[in-house]
Amino acid sequence: QVHVVESGGGLVQAGGSLRLSCAASGRSSSSGVMGWFRQAPGKEREFVALIRWSGASTYYADSVKGRFTISGDNAKSTAYLQMNSLKPEDTAVYYCALRYIDIPSLLPFQYDHWGQGTQVTVSS
Repeated sequence: QVHVVESGGGLVQAGGSLRLSCAASGRSSSSGVMGWFRQAPGKEREFVALIRWSGASTYYADSVKGRFTISGDNAKSTAYLQMNSLKPEDTAVYYCALRYIDIPSLLPFQYDHWGQGTQVTVSS
């Protein structure tokens, strides 16, 4: 059984940095996609970034491009999201998700396993 667990959220001032981690235990394949999504109060869950395990290609939402960096350690089934130059509008619960199919997707419903989320709060 696959379990996805995020960590690293917290409270930071605008302009600061945080690093989120996501560990996927029980993963049976070395391929697939790990994605980061976020959901602010009253808003829909939105795509943030993803990484393909095979080839390590990455994709970013326009709103975070140049500020956030996703990376991963396939052998450890762990992905990271380095968030720099944080803004108050980045405040949300951040979720990590695993997609078995090795095709990038920005759509939450196409992911197979989700973590419980970690709160990121950016104060102005």
